[in-house]
Formats: sequence, structure tokens, C-alpha cells
Amino acid sequence: MRPQAVQVAFRDVPSAVATAPPRPSHVEPVEIEKLADEIGARVVRVPGRPAAEVVVAGATLRAQHVRSGDLFAALPGTRVHGADFAEQALDAGASAVLTNAEGIERASLAEHPAVREGRVALLKHPDPRAVLGSAAALIYGDPSSRLKVLGVTGTSGKTTTTYLLESALRVAGYGTGLIGTVETRVCGERLDSAFTTPEAPDLQALLAVMAEQRVAYVPMEVSSHALAMGRVSGTKFAVGGFTNLSQDHLDFHRDLEDYFQAKALLFDGRAEREVVCVDTEWGERLAAKSGVITVSTERGEASWSATDVRAYATGEQTFTAHGPDGVEMPVRLRLPGPFNVANALLAIGVLHAAEVPLWAIERGLAEVDVPGRMERVALGQDFTAVVDYSHKPGAVSAVLDAARAQVDGKVVVVLGCGGDRDTAKRPLMGEAAARRSDLLVVTDDNPRSEDPADIRAAMLAGAHEVPGEERGEVREIGDRRAAIAAAVEAAEPGDIVVVAGKGHETGQEVAGVVHPFSDREELAAALRHRLGRSE
Repeated sequence: MRPQAVQVAFRDVPSAVATAPPRPSHVEPVEIEKLADEIGARVVRVPGRPAAEVVVAGATLRAQHVRSGDLFAALPGTRVHGADFAEQALDAGASAVLTNAEGIERASLAEHPAVREGRVALLKHPDPRAVLGSAAALIYGDPSSRLKVLGVTGTSGKTTTTYLLESALRVAGYGTGLIGTVETRVCGERLDSAFTTPEAPDLQALLAVMAEQRVAYVPMEVSSHALAMGRVSGTKFAVGGFTNLSQDHLDFHRDLEDYFQAKALLFDGRAEREVVCVDTEWGERLAAKSGVITVSTERGEASWSATDVRAYATGEQTFTAHGPDGVEMPVRLRLPGPFNVANALLAIGVLHAAEVPLWAIERGLAEVDVPGRMERVALGQDFTAVVDYSHKPGAVSAVLDAARAQVDGKVVVVLGCGGDRDTAKRPLMGEAAARRSDLLVVTDDNPRSEDPADIRAAMLAGAHEVPGEERGEVREIGDRRAAIAAAVEAAEPGDIVVVAGKGHETGQEVAGVVHPFSDREELAAALRHRLGRSE
């Protein structure tokens, strides 16, 4: 395991653990010996003491979420070790601890009275994170085998594609779950998402809840972090889908090739069917093996292709999807941009592979709006205003190209970059936005622990690399609320204002504190002010 992967995991935990994740109402306890055999762990025996004959009925890697009878996974990190919280977990009723040799020694776990008395089992494994998913799957009754999980990975388009999948599945009458960046839903009931893909024990518990609720299909975003860190280990996928790949998360991955190899893990045989968009070289590489279903907006020889693409000023677009055995299907989308044609084609390929009827696919795709993805804020103004989550160079380029094609007027953009993340993409995002806009307002996103001015400076450097005749006006307004207001005031009839980077998010993290902030609400407030409304 690479150290930086663990560091990211622990860095993200504090803001994501306020609420314990859901668990199924009934779990059949698993004997510790069976669990150890399943994951290749060794039960540590204390000489002269009785062997631990315990069972486990839950799993977590967070001590504050431990319930009586749980397996507590004490995972190693670069700054802390989960074993440092073992005492808290045992006090809360954990019946077993899974850790490595360092964790056992660090917390003197073999000397703990509960372990010495045989009331708590101690499982030793050289890489506990790698086997935690399989352990949790066994504890929760292998829930993914009772569901059809449709996994989608890629740099951009995961959220939109899963929303398209879910809509078609609901139209077809299936019980659905949804796991992703914006939200998690179980039969329509919404849960906030802490991670794009939950940690392994939380994911298996969530899938078990869905199985209890008679969910049939689960569209699920699968991040590179989740694949590299084993969060989806133990999960069976009915279909795996790949959207695209461009620069992102290079604070976590060594380079773009390492990032791609993490994404490629979804296609290592864990998915029964594989559907890949081959509009990029990365997709071509994934699709090189036999049996892969391909989709393309550019190549007619793909399993699924698109013709007669038409975009409308409303932001809607239509096209004809061509599939295997001469299948043709008219498609209408509420979502603008060529990239959403590709997302829709991938959704069609995944749904068809999952044996969803074509009539449901056609109707379902036509009904989808995605929170924070080219989401319109319309209060009667004479220009278009949208909020979008684009926060990487390729996504910024695609969204602004779509915005340019949608209107006859100017493109006005508000954009920032997040702190404590991939620094190399900041000038690239500034360059992409400056080249494609008539007015770029560089502002703050989530600076986190960094100096916001330094982040803006990197973006501005990239923006000013674009020759003057090839870019529009560039302004710097650090306060995001003021930046949005300035963009709205600058807009004229027929223009489009794109507030990019945060999308659906409802907070802004500055110096370790998350302040309430919604681009949608701030854009609406700026529009009301311009229109002279007080409500």
C-alpha cells in the first residue's frame, strides 16, 4: 500500500464522521475463525489463556461508530494508526480487532485484559485494509450478490451517468439505490454522501440495508481512491462502466498512468459485464480485451454510437443511439454539451447490458436533471445562469465549450481551485477558463489549509499564459460571494454566467472550518438583487 493513499484517507475522516452510516436491521453473526480463514488473517493466541471464541455482527474502522459485537479495523496511516483508538473501540463493545503487527505492538493489544481473557479476538494481517472489504462483505451476508451493482468510474461524468441509470431503472419499476458524490439514496430516501465511494465496512452495510429494502439495482460511482484503497473489495458488480480520464487527483496518484491503473481495477474481472467509452486513448486501452462493450460519440464501429446530435438553446439536446443487432433509439436529454451525449451513451450501454428494456431507457434519460451539473438558476433574467461542479481542466474545457455553443452572447465564468489538492492543475484550469470565456473571475473555492491568494495566483499565471487576443478579460475577486455578484452584474442579455467548481456543495472550507455556502443560493441571491427583488 502506498503511504500517500492512507494519508488521504485519514485526512478526509474528520469532516465525514459526524453521523454513523446506516446498518441493516438483522445480521447473522459470523464466527471469528471463519472470518479469519476467509481473509487469510491469524487469530492471535495468548499463551496459557483460553482461545477467543467470539462472533462478530458488524464492522467499522471508526472507533466512534463501534457497536457491541463489531469488528474494529485498526488500519495503519502515515500520521496516526487506528490502533491508537482500539481502547475506545473495546470500551464501546467491539468483539474483535483486525490490525497489523505494528498495531498490535503499538497498542499492546495482546496484553489487553479483554484479549487475554478471551472475550475479544485479535486478528493479525500484514495488510488489513486490503482484506477489510472481504471481511465486511462476509459479516453482512455478501450483500452485493443479492443486488445488481452498476459501477461507474472515470474522471468526469460519474455523477451524471449514475443519475441517468437510476432514472431509467425507476421508470422500469425496479427498486433502486444510488451511491455517489452528491447523495446516497435508498428507495428514494436521501442520505448525505461523505465520500464518492464509502469506506469498505460502510459500503457493505449500506448494500445490506439496500438488500433488506428489496432494492434490485444500485448505480454507484466508483472513485480511483476507492479502487486503490480497497473500499470496493468484496463488492460484486453486475456491470462496470468507464467514462473518460483526464488530469485529476495527482496529489494522491503518482502520475496519470498510476491514476489510470487505479481506474482500470474496476475492469479486472470483478464486473460481469464491462462497458467502456472509447473516445479517449485511455478508453481504447481498457477496451482492448475481448468481450468489452464499447460506446463512442465519434466512431460508428463501437457497440453503441450516436448520430443526428442536435443542441437547442434551452440546453436540451437530442440524438439517435445505435446499438447491437441494429437497435436504434431516439434520445432526448435535458443536459447540454457533447460530454453529456457520451454520458448518456455509456448509461444506455450499461442499462442494456443489465437487461433494462429500451422503452424505460428512452423515457428515463429524458427526465433527468443533475444537481450542480450545468444546473440552471432561472428567475426571469434575460441571460442564462448555471452552476457546475467542473473542478479539473478537462471538465472546465468541456463545460465552457458547451456553454459557448448554447448562447449567442458572452461567456462569463466564476472559477476557483481547491486547496490541499493537486496543485499542478491550477494553472491548467486558469488557462482553460481564460481561453474559453469573455470574462473570467478568479476566486476562492475551498482553500482549506492553504493561503487562498497563492491558489488564485497559480490560476492567474495560467490564465495570463494565454495570449491577449485569445482570451477575454480576467479579474481577481477572492470573496466568492462578491465574485458571483460581479459576474451577474457584468452579464448582458443573451449571455451565460457559469459558476464553476463547487456545484452541489453547501459549504466552503477555509482554514479547517466549513462555512455554509451554496453556489446555487448565492447565484440566486445575486440574480434577485439585480432584478430588484427582496425575497
